[in-house]
Amino acid sequence: MDLSAAAPVVLVGAGNMGGALLKGWLDAGLSPRDVVVVDPKPSEAMVRLLAERGVRHEAEPPSDLVARVLMLAVKPQMMADVVPSLKGLVGRETVAVSIAAGTPLSAIEGYLGGGAVVRVMPNTPAMVGRGISAAVANADVSAEQRDWVSALLSVCGPVEWVDDEALIDAVTGVSGSGPAYVYYLVECMAEAGRKSGLPDDLAMRLARATVSGAGEMLHRSEEEAATLRANVTSPNGTTAAALSVLMDEDGLQPLVERTVEAARKRAHELGQ
Repeated sequence: MDLSAAAPVVLVGAGNMGGALLKGWLDAGLSPRDVVVVDPKPSEAMVRLLAERGVRHEAEPPSDLVARVLMLAVKPQMMADVVPSLKGLVGRETVAVSIAAGTPLSAIEGYLGGGAVVRVMPNTPAMVGRGISAAVANADVSAEQRDWVSALLSVCGPVEWVDDEALIDAVTGVSGSGPAYVYYLVECMAEAGRKSGLPDDLAMRLARATVSGAGEMLHRSEEEAATLRANVTSPNGTTAAALSVLMDEDGLQPLVERTVEAARKRAHELGQ
């Protein structure tokens, strides 16, 4: 889809996630004339990018345009203060898209006085173009608007749509918070290597390269994760010995289930 079909795009908030989206749009061919950034205090690096690429920047919501897509890359704790001031940017064809964790569709609808709203849960690998997002739309979002949103989000990775907003909390537990679980796995592997006698820096290099390499294999392969695991596991070999610990009834699976449930529960609480 030609991203210009979604123009004008107004991006509110040009921090890490907003900045990743903006760079992705521009690199994918969205004209700088088709996007406006609203941010009272962008970073120096973002100010330079906006100037270099010729993107219009406003400290306050402009009064001379109506957005076709209003992208809300605002921190959750700032939504109540920021979003109501954006009503002037909303018209009959506008779809508002929020990536604020824990902020339900009903809250965004209330801030903007109704209309088409999409709630998105992205994750931080979006900053390197390898994220994944899950989105849910309210009843006012048209098929065309859904296509606009998919096109704009997909510059940072695939987009999955769900019909039940409650599932966004589960998405948060799996992919939204998930990168932190992987980073901690690297820490744990490196520490285990250190305790096995490896120098600290070597243990960390081995753990980082192993996890990132395995991730790349998952990215490139069409095989199921279980198949890739089986391919590494020789009968009665070292990997089988290790997996016997991880796959014990008190091993990794129940731990991960408790981990995801803790994140899901907290996401639900934040949305109340």
